[in-house]
Amino acid sequence: MALILVIEDNAVNLELMTYLLQAHGHRTLSASDGLAGLVLARRQPPDLVICDLQMPGLDGHGVAAALRNDPVLHAVPRIAVTAAAMVGDREQALASGFQAHVPKPIDPQAFVPLVESFLALRAGNAPQADPGESLGGSLLPDDLRAPHDGLLLLMVDDQPRQLEYKRDLLEPAGYTVLTADSAEAAWPVLCDAPVDLVLSDVMMPGMGGFALLRRVRAEPRLHGLPFLFLTSTACDSVSQQQGLALGANAYLMRPIEPLALLDEIRAALSAPRQG
Repeated sequence: MALILVIEDNAVNLELMTYLLQAHGHRTLSASDGLAGLVLARRQPPDLVICDLQMPGLDGHGVAAALRNDPVLHAVPRIAVTAAAMVGDREQALASGFQAHVPKPIDPQAFVPLVESFLALRAGNAPQADPGESLGGSLLPDDLRAPHDGLLLLMVDDQPRQLEYKRDLLEPAGYTVLTADSAEAAWPVLCDAPVDLVLSDVMMPGMGGFALLRRVRAEPRLHGLPFLFLTSTACDSVSQQQGLALGANAYLMRPIEPLALLDEIRAALSAPRQG
């Protein structure tokens, strides 16, 4: 199965997580602090990293930043575990580069299925754990993969990191992804390419996401094109209502769990086209 790195300074929690993973056939590497975990990851790149957030020295946020900036390890899925129960902890973990946040105490029945679902984020570029053993996109449940081959998605965001994240998530799920760093840059793509869905930020310099949607809905050829918003800034109810009133299929707010985003995209592609 997969090679999973567990970074945890609590010996009891470390033993529990490695036991559960090994019981389900996975191989594990373990480290009791962030620096030791990074050394192990660079020596033997894992298929997934599970990391405590609160550790002495280099904490989980520092580990996530180092992994994200590593040219070899940047695409490795990262799951945060923490005993912290403060408001905003989950959002902070996702913002720092983790794809999921698991609170302690760990639920043994839910822990391994969650880990195995996130192994799909490594699809297509993962090192094989053993000869002949693939960790490809088949790990992603069928109801979250592209409904059929050949679907072309356009991601519109002025943040390069967000575009990279979406590409890393969507391509292993079976989609072809185009990107644009502004609404102005997105419009000629929409006019020239057979785009099947748009996922756009709201607040961007220049035209902005709302103006882009207005142009899409006013163009007869594009009128029924599935269009979703994903924003971390325009998260008030007025903006949400305005986006939906303009004809957006969904108005999503970051941080959002990757599998939830895949579900929203598939739902929009499977729904009858507007108009």
